[in-house]
Amino acid sequence: MVTLARLVVTTVKSLFNRWRHLPAVELLTERETTGLLAVAAVVGAGIGVGAAGLVIVIDGIEQGFAALERWAGGSRWWVFVAVPLGFWLAWLVAQRVAPEVEGDGVPEVIAGLTIRSGRIRGRVVPAKMLATALTLGGGGSGGREGPIVQIGAGIGSVVSRFFRMGEDQVRSMVAAGAGAGIGASFNAPIAGMLFALEVIIGSFAVRHVSAIVIASVVAAITTRSLVGAELTLRATSYTFDDFRLLFLYIGLAVLAAFAAVAFLKLIDLADRTVRKRPIGWRRPVGFGLVVAAIGFLIPDILGTGQGFLQRLLFESEVAEQVTGFRGLDLAAWWALGILAFAKLVATAFTTTSGGAGGSFFPSLFIGGVLGAAAGRLLDPIWTFGTLEPGALAVVGMATMVAAVARAPLTAMMLVFEVTGGGDYGLILPLMLGTTLATFLAERFYPGSIYTSALRRRGITIASHGDVDLLDTVTVGEVMHRPHVVARSGQSIGEVRQEMDRYRYNGIVVVRGDELVGILTMSDIVRAGARAHEMIVDEVMTRRPVTVTRSTQVSRALERMASLAVGRLPVVAEDGSGRFEGLFRREEAVRAYHQALAGRTDRELVRQRLDQRTDPGAGYYDFRVPTGSIADGKLVREISWPDGSTLVSVRRMREVLVPTGATRLQGDDVVTAFGTPSSRSEMINRLDAGLEEPTAEVFLTDSDDAEP
Repeated sequence: MVTLARLVVTTVKSLFNRWRHLPAVELLTERETTGLLAVAAVVGAGIGVGAAGLVIVIDGIEQGFAALERWAGGSRWWVFVAVPLGFWLAWLVAQRVAPEVEGDGVPEVIAGLTIRSGRIRGRVVPAKMLATALTLGGGGSGGREGPIVQIGAGIGSVVSRFFRMGEDQVRSMVAAGAGAGIGASFNAPIAGMLFALEVIIGSFAVRHVSAIVIASVVAAITTRSLVGAELTLRATSYTFDDFRLLFLYIGLAVLAAFAAVAFLKLIDLADRTVRKRPIGWRRPVGFGLVVAAIGFLIPDILGTGQGFLQRLLFESEVAEQVTGFRGLDLAAWWALGILAFAKLVATAFTTTSGGAGGSFFPSLFIGGVLGAAAGRLLDPIWTFGTLEPGALAVVGMATMVAAVARAPLTAMMLVFEVTGGGDYGLILPLMLGTTLATFLAERFYPGSIYTSALRRRGITIASHGDVDLLDTVTVGEVMHRPHVVARSGQSIGEVRQEMDRYRYNGIVVVRGDELVGILTMSDIVRAGARAHEMIVDEVMTRRPVTVTRSTQVSRALERMASLAVGRLPVVAEDGSGRFEGLFRREEAVRAYHQALAGRTDRELVRQRLDQRTDPGAGYYDFRVPTGSIADGKLVREISWPDGSTLVSVRRMREVLVPTGATRLQGDDVVTAFGTPSSRSEMINRLDAGLEEPTAEVFLTDSDDAEP
């Protein structure tokens, strides 16, 4: 499998290199809006095909497990084989091909944007598809949406790097790919756009919107053309005819918020336990047996759960169709409550098993079931207006997603598009519910399901405003060129001498001119007493996080803070990996002073522009009185009034351009530009201390100012 994957990657790379210089391809590499949108359309089409392919692969593996089940006699006990086997195979794919395909997928995309300049390895796409299909096809409780987001982001990253786009364009394409994944999953391109902006990028920067919209729309159209409505979730529209129903929706939002907090804490507990005691293959097998046990009792929690949720939104009698719990009254509201709890637990164990599965659709499932349960509980006693359990299910879906992902706009618009978008009946409950659920969940559990996963790995996503002083300085302007670098194959003893000589705490390792790793004193200490006998390749950190010359210093600092490192290698823009320099904490300080100086210069320019646009401003001449505060003084030593700028100094027949070092003399005629108030202040200051006022102003442009 690994050999086949490498063969595919090598073939694709060779084709890319052959096609790179075609005229049509070179046209798309231009950093103009037309080229960017054309590439976004290519990304969207690729993601549409990828999303459809994921559905087909999952279906194929499900059919394969079903055939094995029939061969084994068709017993329900087969679930104890299928689920652990699927988890173990998915874990094996992650270990052998690409470790980043484990789990949901969305955290990896966010990390890729934040600390890796949007660079996602191409092998992630097929590996994620296979791992997800094995996990869900075997019966794991999860969704396709998180994996599709990672697949889409991977396609966006590969395509944008093929066209040699800059870092900001790569970020746009990665975000567009992620949003297109959601758009393709639900046939909801607007929700996909909002997901990319709200969750992936974390800002609503206008420069990213166009590419995201194009990719989402094309992906949704492509997927629907290939697999029809199979991939999408549909619901009927509902009405909202009594304001007293808002109290029910408020209560549902509170319930969803607490369910979301329980979900997040359970995932956190399971993940932290696994990280403390790594147990290899026993993790997917053990977690698979837990999910299988739950699925044996309640089969509806296995897989994505889309079929059950679809029936829940359309059929009022769906509770009677819940399998399992034989002999119980399944129409009771608490049966749906148990189903929601079982799905919550099964999803937490699936996403932390080492396999691949998303948490987005399970959140929809849990919220929808909780809403339906609340509707069934209150329907017999509610006498104010018409209570529709389906409407509560729809709002429950949105509130749960909003609380888990901390994305109220995405949740609101997703459910709005799923219900057809033509009826605004539930828009008020959706707005109120998603906002309240997000607010409450944030108070009890800071961080979304995605940022929490990154935080457990030591990556903290810094929040920042839209304008940062360090946005104005790039890494290339301040980067450091080290005196020495380590060579691949060099002994640690030799490198240690160079590090001591130049007092380096870290040194980059290159092969030729290509960056291959970074070696720090911490790496050497961890190697122990035998470090001096080893070579740098055995100890160094491989594939370190990098920046390029065009990376904003604010972005570089964000990556350093996320990883708690003190330096980042600078590599070439063309993706070749050629080492060009280092960005360190010292450069961050220099960048700050440079940005501050630049802002001061811009402030001076702005002040001068204000002078020029001030009504009544104009040029005027004044004679320096003998014995005044200006006589015999340097220009920089004189306190000139605000709103005036010196232009020239005429001394006899000589004309001087004044600088701070120009010394004025009595009877010099100075030309200045300023406002009427500054002219009056100029006279008062020049006359200060004189027994008889002699200063006067001669206007040189009477059309611009009054005497």
